[in-house]
Amino acid sequence: MKAKAIVWGCTFALTSMDGVWAAEPLTVPEVTVIAKRLDEARNALNPDIGASTYVMDADSINDLPLGASTDFNKLLFQMPGAAQNSLGQVHIRGEHANLQYRINGILLPEGISGFGNAVDGRIIDHMALITGTLPAQYGYRTAGIVDIHTRSGAFEDGGAMEMRGGSTTTFQPSFNYSGHEGAWNYFVTGNFLSSEHGIEPPTSKTNPLHDGTDQGKGFGYFSYIVNPFNRIDVVMGSSVSRFEIPNNPGQSSSYQVDGYGTIDSAKLKESQVEQSHYATVAWQRDQGEYSFQLAPYVRWSQTHFHPDVVGDLQYNGVAADIMRADVATGLQADGSWKIHEAHIVRAGLVFQHDTAQANNTSNVFSGAFDANGTMQQTATTSYVVTDNATKEGILAGVYVQDEWHLSDKLTLNYGLRFDQVDAYIAENQLSPRVGLVYQATPATTLHAGYARTFTPPPIELVAPNSLLKFQGSTAQSAVQVDDQVRSERSHSFDIGASQQIGDHVQVGLDSYAKLVKNLLDEGQFGSALVFTPINYQEGRVYGLEGTISYSDKGTSAYANIALSRAMGKKIVSSQFALGQDELNYISNNWVHLDHDQLLTMSAGIAHSFDELTRVSLDGILGSGLRKGFANTDHMPLYTQLDASVTHHVPLDAEGLDLRLSVLNLLDVPYQINDGTGISTAAAHWGPRRSVFLSMTRRF
Repeated sequence: MKAKAIVWGCTFALTSMDGVWAAEPLTVPEVTVIAKRLDEARNALNPDIGASTYVMDADSINDLPLGASTDFNKLLFQMPGAAQNSLGQVHIRGEHANLQYRINGILLPEGISGFGNAVDGRIIDHMALITGTLPAQYGYRTAGIVDIHTRSGAFEDGGAMEMRGGSTTTFQPSFNYSGHEGAWNYFVTGNFLSSEHGIEPPTSKTNPLHDGTDQGKGFGYFSYIVNPFNRIDVVMGSSVSRFEIPNNPGQSSSYQVDGYGTIDSAKLKESQVEQSHYATVAWQRDQGEYSFQLAPYVRWSQTHFHPDVVGDLQYNGVAADIMRADVATGLQADGSWKIHEAHIVRAGLVFQHDTAQANNTSNVFSGAFDANGTMQQTATTSYVVTDNATKEGILAGVYVQDEWHLSDKLTLNYGLRFDQVDAYIAENQLSPRVGLVYQATPATTLHAGYARTFTPPPIELVAPNSLLKFQGSTAQSAVQVDDQVRSERSHSFDIGASQQIGDHVQVGLDSYAKLVKNLLDEGQFGSALVFTPINYQEGRVYGLEGTISYSDKGTSAYANIALSRAMGKKIVSSQFALGQDELNYISNNWVHLDHDQLLTMSAGIAHSFDELTRVSLDGILGSGLRKGFANTDHMPLYTQLDASVTHHVPLDAEGLDLRLSVLNLLDVPYQINDGTGISTAAAHWGPRRSVFLSMTRRF
């Protein structure tokens, strides 16, 4: 005879033998069953009814040419409607950033360095990109939710060590290890990358100048099952990266520095250091009809741009040492109550406090604009302008929503969300959301939705510029207006359908439109790789996405195509960053956003010839980002094709995995942007052909 009991927070199996009871800890299979049930309950706290969801699992990631070594942001390029840009940027549905990242359902606050540089693809069991008209529980960043579910020692034991190397002196060792012991399970991973190609260079050369990088990342997931109803999860991650800023040879200097001859533009020494460290602790409880998760979180991030003082003065008239840092602490709570079969009510809140620091120490010359509006140096001896600021901000949001099953085929999810931001200015909004899903047949699903959204500017990037401090210097702005950046408010609409064809093919079609007030965009308005947010008074974003996927035995394939338009009119904040002629034009004309790309495509196929060898081919195509005066022109169409071959060598029970990867297989040079247009300060080229070999040993 057997029974279960909970004693001092630990779960035991009670076994009776001839009337004598003995207590034993739950076996590993029982712990695994509980972990799986709690995972399913956690997923149920995050519905996506009425939205569009695209999922990528660990096997799909492994099929990419670089596998789990693929830069995190580039994983998103395999999703519909994702356009690439330089400096790790990815644009979903015509938005600059506006992406929210969650790990195991917990909000990860934004970091200065960019999330793509902080997380490793090795941590992912599966992840979903949720776009469209989001349910009420999702606020702040609403272009898409990147929901990452981490690997867990509850479902896998052992580890792996990998060594990758190849073109541009790339060297990348990595490891991961997972396991469980009683009610505990864990997963840890870490890697180090050293390469002579860190940032997209300003030239098409195979070996760019001064473009080295060193990057270290670490991640840990730890889980303790208190009893069949309660679990404590701890997630922590850390990333430290150093980048050399690539040089553009053959440039002509515009300024003179007293006591120095002209420095060759190929020998400048700019660099940037980025750090990001985060942690969450989540308490999850599931009792069938009731389920909730409570999670405090913290993230500290910093970006520090180091100029080449003399060189930057000669070429730019200013050498700015820029440091941005942010400490974000918050609390997230989500709960659900299944009232009966027809209604599931969900409610929750999030509260976040930010302390943002922006330090700017600039070496400048005395200078003045001439009659043609060109800055003229009036002294050859530089002086220092210090412009530092610290700002605290608060974000708070609450929501309630009801998942109403009108019939066995029709589900309605409706709710309200209220958000408050108090940082540089105080703003709030009440946002209704509604989504409808109709299961027309077992193979056909239709969805539609509407969402009112409220998107505050990123507190950590809004740095108040003291324009008067730079008056009479070569860093003086031609435009002396700096209206405060405001929150974006929009009405979003989405209609789509998915169809299962047979057992192996899935197709989808989705359309969307967004009408915006105070549309947020971000731009690089100087040599530092730090972005500044701006507002367009009006915006409109709309598009169409199509996707198809195939999977059967040893073959999988996918293809995505997206048409998109993102337009804005009249700059109403951070005007100092643009010229007066562009501001005048944008005030009277709808213009393309700098990241607007009409056509975006991605496709891939992977096939196993036997149980040991698998090949994959992946490609992207884009019609080109915007360029020129007020973004009135666009870059040429580009494409990149990548390939890999993996082979398992059965040395023993675990064996050895070998992977040969080739990026830009056809070695077609293409330029991502040319440094012109609104909010683009430098040219960047895509990678040339690069060859890498990796070896993975599992244990």
